[in-house]
Amino acid sequence: MTTGHTVEKIGGTSISRADELMDTLFMKDTEGGPYGRLFVVSAFGGITDLLLEHKKSGEPGVYGHFAAAESDMKWSSALDRAAERMAAEHARLLDHSGDRQDADEFLLDRIEGARSCLFDLQRLTSYGHFRLGDQMLTIRELLSGLGEAHSARVVALMLNRRGLNARLVDLSGWRDDSHPDLETRLTDALEGIDFDRELPIITGYAQCREGLMREYDRGYSEVTFAHIAALTGAREAVIHKEFHLSSADPKIVGADKVVRIGRTDYDVADQLSNLGMEAVHPNAAKILRQAGIPLRVANAFDPDNVGTLIVSDVAIPPRVEMVTGLPVAALEVYEPDMVGVKGYDASILKALTRNDVWIVSKASNANTITHYVDPKLKALRLVEGEIQNAHPNAEINIRKVALVSAVGHGLLGLDVPARGLQALAEAEIGVLGVHALARSVEVQFLVPEDSLRAAIRAIHAGLVEKEVHEPRNSPEG
Repeated sequence: MTTGHTVEKIGGTSISRADELMDTLFMKDTEGGPYGRLFVVSAFGGITDLLLEHKKSGEPGVYGHFAAAESDMKWSSALDRAAERMAAEHARLLDHSGDRQDADEFLLDRIEGARSCLFDLQRLTSYGHFRLGDQMLTIRELLSGLGEAHSARVVALMLNRRGLNARLVDLSGWRDDSHPDLETRLTDALEGIDFDRELPIITGYAQCREGLMREYDRGYSEVTFAHIAALTGAREAVIHKEFHLSSADPKIVGADKVVRIGRTDYDVADQLSNLGMEAVHPNAAKILRQAGIPLRVANAFDPDNVGTLIVSDVAIPPRVEMVTGLPVAALEVYEPDMVGVKGYDASILKALTRNDVWIVSKASNANTITHYVDPKLKALRLVEGEIQNAHPNAEINIRKVALVSAVGHGLLGLDVPARGLQALAEAEIGVLGVHALARSVEVQFLVPEDSLRAAIRAIHAGLVEKEVHEPRNSPEG
């Protein structure tokens, strides 16, 4: 059963600009005044990279150094760097000296507590009788929780200073030995909070028996957000980003050429997640969809715009919602003896799964199976070796390509495959393949690796900019 409140998630890049969001978002006068909203916050931008590892480059942070060499103290120096950056963030955002002192003391307690824990574990393993084993995941969660507890504390202090009744809700399990399941963690933390008179500022990381990072790694904050929305029966779930969910990346096609999607469904959201778009984590979307809670993706810095509403079981007119793409590796396995024999596909999938390779798409014919996957060549070489051992006569080829996808509704009825090919031909971009499924929600175009951005521009021009759609920016979203 839904109530009148909303649960709202703010990502790291946006929460780093919390001072800009005070009046436009946090203190915004809604039907219940500034209350009736629960905010789930990520760590300030870049902090989780320093605590774990850089999300894109893989450069080690505290966790990366500790995991790579338990016997040296590089991790401690990395922890110092993270603490300095965190202190600089709250010094920049907090105006009052008392609030800065509060944040300094809070940060010191968390950082030195974590340092003591890591040092003790390091000392134990030096005896040779102890192995960290599963404790590495616990360490990863401990470090990750530091960032979100810090940002939530700082935002709560900022709001309290402005006269709002904000309450820090720390789900990180700091110095808590109860180890509850996720539902108990959330229920206990929210018990007694009056949503109509208090503004909960909640950590995106929740320590629980299930271990969120084991399942979702760094996508855990959106999963926490979705569970809170479902558990509390929220009227709506909102994700605040620093951009609108639009028909393409404005940095690629131009801000004057994209259009806000406005209203779509969870089917499209699933396709975008599979393509690496950060609209919403697929597991978070699943939780919200099953609970019947609509999801709004809003631009945190455009407060008067309704954003994009994602709902279930609603009629969406045929149209291309978004054109996006990503670099992939084509893992092609050719085996003449494959015809009529079962098991080839299963063995390839097992090798990909064992090496944690993300599959974007696949295609096959009588004697060839091609998977389009995350282009991590080190992992793919391991996959190649496993497949070759299982099928000695197979010819295996790995090459980098780009996959550009048109996502929307009724795409086959709009003749998207042919029109997309025409747009690419007019832009003189070679095409390596086209995939179009009968469900008509996505058409994929495979192009040379160096043509990714040009192909997105060409297909967006041909399928979105020239198309007349139903109004996307209507007040109802």
